[in-house]
Amino acid sequence: MQNEQILEVINAHWRASAAGDLDAEHDIYEDDAICDYPQSGERILGRINLQALRSHHPDKPSGFEVKRIQGEGNLWVTEYVITYKARTTCTVSIMEFRDGKVVHETQYFSDPFKAPDWRRQWVQQIP
Repeated sequence: MQNEQILEVINAHWRASAAGDLDAEHDIYEDDAICDYPQSGERILGRINLQALRSHHPDKPSGFEVKRIQGEGNLWVTEYVITYKARTTCTVSIMEFRDGKVVHETQYFSDPFKAPDWRRQWVQQIP
């Protein structure tokens, strides 16, 4: 699969995820895909389990914004923000592809935090 084709598959995945279309969202995964959540130490085995887990999430996102997608060949990274009940979560997804399907994904989730005042002179705020 060419990079442009993989990018379109990823974009379709994120659009479906933002829309809450669980079937379309999970079309991207191989049946035996693995998804890791390193921060909680969890591993989800298989597309069916991943879709079931996500379908039972107690909250549906009220906002979903892809910041950027970068990749080449079989390795792609998406940086995005999910909003649940007015609370944002910064997220990074690392997807590994084989034959046009995701076989392994690792997702990192982080809550925003207030920047400390002591470093204000060396930084600028991201819009």
